[in-house]
Amino acid sequence: MFTGLKEEKKVEYLELIYDLIFVYNLGRNNMLLTGVENGFVAWESFAAYILSSLAVIQIWNFSTFYMNRFGRNGVRDHVWIIINMYLLYYMGQGTSMSWADFRTRYHVAWALILINIAIQYILEMRNQRGDEDLEKAIRNMVIVLFGEAAIVLLAIPVEDAMGFPVCTMLAIVFGIFLVWLLPTPEDANLVDFRHLTERAMLYVVFTFGEMIIALAGYFEGSFNVSTAYFSLMGFLIVVGLFLSYEMFYNRIVDKNLLTSGREYMLIHVFLVFGMNNLTNALEFMREEEMSLLPKTIFLISSFLLFYLCLFALFRYAKRQMRLRRELFLLAGALSVIFAAGMLLLREQMLFNIAFSVVYVGSMFFLIFRFGRLGNRTRKALRNAENVENR
Repeated sequence: MFTGLKEEKKVEYLELIYDLIFVYNLGRNNMLLTGVENGFVAWESFAAYILSSLAVIQIWNFSTFYMNRFGRNGVRDHVWIIINMYLLYYMGQGTSMSWADFRTRYHVAWALILINIAIQYILEMRNQRGDEDLEKAIRNMVIVLFGEAAIVLLAIPVEDAMGFPVCTMLAIVFGIFLVWLLPTPEDANLVDFRHLTERAMLYVVFTFGEMIIALAGYFEGSFNVSTAYFSLMGFLIVVGLFLSYEMFYNRIVDKNLLTSGREYMLIHVFLVFGMNNLTNALEFMREEEMSLLPKTIFLISSFLLFYLCLFALFRYAKRQMRLRRELFLLAGALSVIFAAGMLLLREQMLFNIAFSVVYVGSMFFLIFRFGRLGNRTRKALRNAENVENR
């Protein structure tokens, strides 16, 4: 049985290459948001964007858990990851404005990826003979993966007939929640949490890379006061978001926890989704053909989703840094003021973007101050223990 006490697992070169293909797919998903209808993205394209993004991030989640638990960086790992990378290209190429026309290609590739991961679990079963709890955990994952693959394949005829992505939505929800519904002893689900946090961090960094590329649009045009102002404000927003996550990863999250990591990764599914939304929202703010109200609401909701997920990571904080009520209330108050101010200032872009910078900076200051206080508390406790031991 996995106890969490084995030698620390390192993120392999193979995993980094694998993650890059997911960044490519997220970039392809963003192409669904290019068509404007009545001042904003058509709802069909927006729904396809949400579902495609969640599907890709969920595949990354399933893959990461398998590599964390059973990956050995051997020949079999290389083969199944390379096969999945090939299939992910098909998913990416099947993502376009005419998304429905590529449904067969997209869903067949998606289902084959899930089946491929399920087969790896089945092959791993022979290495875990005699450990009933771990075998049960493996069987549960096989059920989840094959079950979702079946729903994905069912989506091809059903959604062609209905014209509505009901099975696609059901597949994503099925994959998210069935992992919790199938009973398994907790110690059979323990992961190498340090490796898991590093994989999640690297995916976040790659997603920030997409945001940095999008930010380049703020530097376009002739050099003048307006270009310098908006590019600086956009840059400060991205830096503030990056530093806030860095603070959590480096100072707050306890990487030595014995945990299943399921909620940690689920939080990151929506964290990465929120970051990708922010990338698109920052681009939308420069598009004059888009109506101010919907694109401002999209920007606000993207910020709020990012910080909601970020503060949810306090569940995995070091013992002396668990979320305090006053910090939560202060962050909530700042978010309400930010949302109200952005809506009121939506026609004043000079103030609008500055208000975003102030909000991001304020949230970083809260997180930074809390992280430093927690570290001081930890040092004080350690010194007190040393004195007592003497």
